[in-house]
Amino acid sequence: MIIIPAIDIIEGKCVRLSQGDYNQKKIYNADPLDMAKKFEQHGITRLHLVDLEGAKAKKVVNWKVLEKLVKGTSLKIDFGGGIKSDEDIKLVFDCGAYQATIGSVAVQKKELFRSWLGEFSAERIILGADVKDKSIAVSGWLEDSGIDIFPFLEENLAFGIQYVLCTDISKDGMLEGTSIELYQELIDHFSGMKLIASGGITTVEEIEKLAEMEIYGAIIGKALYEGHIRLKELEKFILQNN
Repeated sequence: MIIIPAIDIIEGKCVRLSQGDYNQKKIYNADPLDMAKKFEQHGITRLHLVDLEGAKAKKVVNWKVLEKLVKGTSLKIDFGGGIKSDEDIKLVFDCGAYQATIGSVAVQKKELFRSWLGEFSAERIILGADVKDKSIAVSGWLEDSGIDIFPFLEENLAFGIQYVLCTDISKDGMLEGTSIELYQELIDHFSGMKLIASGGITTVEEIEKLAEMEIYGAIIGKALYEGHIRLKELEKFILQNN
């Protein structure tokens, strides 16, 4: 299982929200590059970078942060937040993103999303499936689409998607544990899907459980910033993966 730390960006700074609420914002590090380099020093090879302003503005805003991290580290970065147009996704890849995480467009503009899948390949596109009570949320988690996660994934996997990043919004940033049962359901239902678990991962024991379930990747955010999980503790998972 790949360990993927998260850096969420507002105004060029590392922040974390609680349950996607922009009013519950906490700034952790003024310089995302410092944070990314710290991850790299512990053997981390991947990074999940989220443009929270972009998600709200419905266009990529913090592309310069992406560019800075690509130039300043060797991390493979997947970028999400605000990718709504051909110009947005091209900008993200031109700035050096390894992958792009797409959520809202996959719901609201299916043909556009599928054209990206054809142009950039399934290796470079991650389907963002952000859920609350198994219903897909869009527009920076601010809107409920009313679409159930199971038919949503069924449709997209049939079209060639390989990577799925699933975040349980109710768990995200709460440090109360992640949605083990939901992830087990998804793995049981969709064989061959590369599932990336996100939201609420709080302890090393949870990471061990996800690894036992053969989840493809685990995104860890607030637990790292708050010291519930230490980077040193993640090294054993990184060594197992290398």
